[in-house]
Amino acid sequence: MANPSTLAGINKTPDISEEESNETKRTPFGTRYLNDPGKVFEHNAWDNMTWTEEQISDAQRKIAENSQTLIDDNKQEVYENDADKFWDEFYSKHQNRFFKDRHWLFKEFPELSTQPLSAESDGIQDAASGEQEKTENESSRKQRGEERNQTTSGAEEGTEVAYSGDSINTKSFPGSHCTRRYLEVGCGVGNTVFPILQTNNDPDLFVYGCDFSPVAIDLVKSNPDYDLSRCYGFVFDITDPEAELPFPEGSLDMIILIFVLSAVHPDKMQYAITRLASFLKPGGMILLRDYGKYDLAQLRFKPGRCLSENFYVRGDGTRVYFFTQDELKNMFTVAGLKEEQNLIDRRLQVNRGRQITMYRVWIQCKYRKPDKPAT
Repeated sequence: MANPSTLAGINKTPDISEEESNETKRTPFGTRYLNDPGKVFEHNAWDNMTWTEEQISDAQRKIAENSQTLIDDNKQEVYENDADKFWDEFYSKHQNRFFKDRHWLFKEFPELSTQPLSAESDGIQDAASGEQEKTENESSRKQRGEERNQTTSGAEEGTEVAYSGDSINTKSFPGSHCTRRYLEVGCGVGNTVFPILQTNNDPDLFVYGCDFSPVAIDLVKSNPDYDLSRCYGFVFDITDPEAELPFPEGSLDMIILIFVLSAVHPDKMQYAITRLASFLKPGGMILLRDYGKYDLAQLRFKPGRCLSENFYVRGDGTRVYFFTQDELKNMFTVAGLKEEQNLIDRRLQVNRGRQITMYRVWIQCKYRKPDKPAT
């Protein structure tokens, strides 16, 4: 194992450091284990690192040091009330240049790229019937596309469509003509939304992306791949009980939370998860990947940046929380969801040029809404 005391060199801003390297020939992630410490710089990352007692003690010491003094209540109130403004400033500064498309997410969440198998793909149809089915499918897809465009005609560029709870027409809303619907919360500039649309060609899939930064949503809508027949971006704050969503409860198959719950005030996390769970269909899932306690991003904070236990503010005013598995398990369970995955990803990232090792800790969860009991 590389020297566990080398804990430096990570970017201050969130999420960029988990991107995969550009190596063309490599052992796939999830199977790359460091058995020989002398080979640590042969790859850019190593999976499932086992921490030593010394390393754990060192992490605990660093956290104790950087959380001794909490930011005063007045400043904490500013960070809470103006959270959207800080993220607006972040996206105004970086535009769409900061985050890379998260193509790695299909390795972590293969559910997002899964498509229903057709009879033709199963080899059941012969060539003639397969060609006929292809023609019928193309015609059907065209008709569905026209119907979707009619449904979303009021949501064209530059037009805000307002929805309020009971006024949502459950038969006509963005994506209502699709049978599968995904929502990414905290979609940023679309670096998960667009890879999903590019990878999953299911004509009955519709992807929503929401963020409480209007600047981020404007960037989503300016993307050349933004197609109202396949996706819909909107401004939404998951902690605001007055904010409405543009689709009815029980209408989503997947909700994606990628490094976003950690930006929410801890006191509001349970409400956010419980409300989001109400929009899942029976059998639908929430997929989460976020920062774990002892992650290098937590250890590198200097004193004076701590808001509360495991909750910090960055230099740009954006905030981040570092989770334990038990915390997430409890919140999802209270929301009525069943656990399918809750794991810690301890990864060693390597800067081979600078000969630096960086220990990352992420938590990945999959929680499913139970099917309705048989009547």
